[in-house]
Amino acid sequence: MFLYNAVSFITYGRDAEPVKSDAAIVLGAASYGDRPSPVFRERINHAVWLYRNGYVTKIIFTGARDSVNEPPASTVASLYAAGRGVPLRDILGEDRSRTTEENLACARDLAGKNGLKTFLVVSDPLHMKRAMRIAHDLGMTAYPSPTPTTRYRGFGSRMRFLAREIYFYDTYAARRWALRLARHVL
Repeated sequence: MFLYNAVSFITYGRDAEPVKSDAAIVLGAASYGDRPSPVFRERINHAVWLYRNGYVTKIIFTGARDSVNEPPASTVASLYAAGRGVPLRDILGEDRSRTTEENLACARDLAGKNGLKTFLVVSDPLHMKRAMRIAHDLGMTAYPSPTPTTRYRGFGSRMRFLAREIYFYDTYAARRWALRLARHVL
């Protein structure tokens, strides 16, 4: 079972071509003060590429602050993208979310307030399967747009991230199943 899951996570979205959409939703990741982590930077750079190449007209950055003394991840990302030529008028951000599910729910709500309906979800390739499952469960018209590069390069770091993603995917799926069952029984 683990091998099947591992292969499905590794190959999910691998050949996904960008689909012209209203906005790219960049899922939050760590930032260090006013600098995005290497993983987050790859996500932001990919969203900037999508914007520059006309696949999206807006970028939505997600993520709360990691500590009281640091700016929210979405603010760090917005400033980084603006520094690479994306006009602030085309950047939206939400600063409340801490998990993938919250990232997508908050981005969906923000997008709705701005008339945006279709999305490219931007994240690390190994995170894409879970992110897309959540986006579809939230009723979003979303397409995968994994970063073409990953900061998880070594075998050990990739396997740890993969195991983490499979665990979180299975936990999410089990929680959804339990909620549906509880609604049906009650």
